[in-house]
Amino acid sequence: MSILPKKNQLGFFEIRLESIGGLGANLAGKMLAEAGVLGLGLNGSNFSTYGSEKKGSPVKSYIRFCDPDTEIRAHSPIEEPHVIGVFHEALYKMVDVVSGLAPDGIVLVNSVRDFDDIRRDLQLDYGTLAVVDALGIAVEEKTKVNTAMLGALFRVCDFLDPEAMKEVIRKTFEKKYPHLVEANIRTFERGYHEVRFQTYEAPANAERKSFSRPEPLLGYETQEIGGIITANANSIFKDLSGSRQGFLPKWEMEKCIHCAACDTVCPDFCFVWEEGEDKKGRKQMFLKGIDYQYCKGCLKCVEACPTAALTECREEIGFAEKHTVKQKFPMVLGGNY
Repeated sequence: MSILPKKNQLGFFEIRLESIGGLGANLAGKMLAEAGVLGLGLNGSNFSTYGSEKKGSPVKSYIRFCDPDTEIRAHSPIEEPHVIGVFHEALYKMVDVVSGLAPDGIVLVNSVRDFDDIRRDLQLDYGTLAVVDALGIAVEEKTKVNTAMLGALFRVCDFLDPEAMKEVIRKTFEKKYPHLVEANIRTFERGYHEVRFQTYEAPANAERKSFSRPEPLLGYETQEIGGIITANANSIFKDLSGSRQGFLPKWEMEKCIHCAACDTVCPDFCFVWEEGEDKKGRKQMFLKGIDYQYCKGCLKCVEACPTAALTECREEIGFAEKHTVKQKFPMVLGGNY
């Protein structure tokens, strides 16, 4: 008798992890598949897809499980998952993270917010929403988000054996990072026990979320010769809120000496300056604030600040929008500097 709670037409139970580079979703997918195969004797497969291999870029990891007598001959991205794990909740701004989810599917989100707020942002009409503060657990245990998310995923996928996952954690970390083994096991256990659930009942005629795959604007047939980007000043419209890994710099004007050390190390020109006069009437540039639209939370500015005017702050929904000071780009509007 199969231990898989659900199967699609090919006999697979499928999981899709939505994340950004740096949070460990790729490794989490490998460990999850390994625990199911070695711990329970299931057939399983895992692979990930991503663009540029760097922190902050969108990442998807796919896991398929099936009974031992079923062969896995499908190696395409998972379009209709039974379970979705969202490692960074701001991803919904740039990725349709619940695309293809069934009416009775389960979405696990790394967040501290209320169920209804998350449900509204994800446009989740029905299904089960699971929430765990994976970032908070990881910070307290000095580990990474992925192990806490694995703990919550094992609670969601209750057919999996948590003890098998702990053994995989030991094998994964004991050679290179033996001092992190126990901390990661604690993180896994906390994710398992601290996840919360809320089910939104689906009506009888409920339909699966339609799957959408974003198409590039320019391809091999339409790209300009030389790979030129023809959209003028396209980078000023970017929004890096989906690339942050849970923290932002917080600026306190009273402590700032306007030395520009922060601006020197900032890779994305987030700091907004304005010309003024000092106490002696001399012209000087004064820092007015941070344009969080371009801030990816690297915190290099916090390390460079000599007066602690910039400090590390855990990202909360609405904080960036409330405290941002917008950059001025008059040339975009046809004006002059």
